[in-house]
Amino acid sequence: MNELDVEHRLTEVEQRARSNTHRLDKLEPIVDEIHTMSNTMVKLVEEVKHTNEAVGSMNQKVDRIDSRVDDMESAPGKEWSSAKKTIFNTILGAVAGFLVAGLMWAAVQAF
Repeated sequence: MNELDVEHRLTEVEQRARSNTHRLDKLEPIVDEIHTMSNTMVKLVEEVKHTNEAVGSMNQKVDRIDSRVDDMESAPGKEWSSAKKTIFNTILGAVAGFLVAGLMWAAVQAF
């Protein structure tokens, strides 16, 4: 290699170095922004995690409230069912008592 070739190659290397430096200078703000976005995403993920935990807790509370409301809604039905049984038993007892009293009166009249 002669001196002219070395000088030519050295000039090309210097131009390449300047070009690469310029390109790196352009990329530095982008890399910084990516790091900022990454940190923001980490914080966001933590907030979403806490939000999910809060929603889970609220779901449990809603389930408990739903169960209590179901019990409250079914209470009048249970009371009505109990009332119907009581009415039926009272009527049945009255009819049976009337029949027994009638049979006893008929028996007394027969003697």
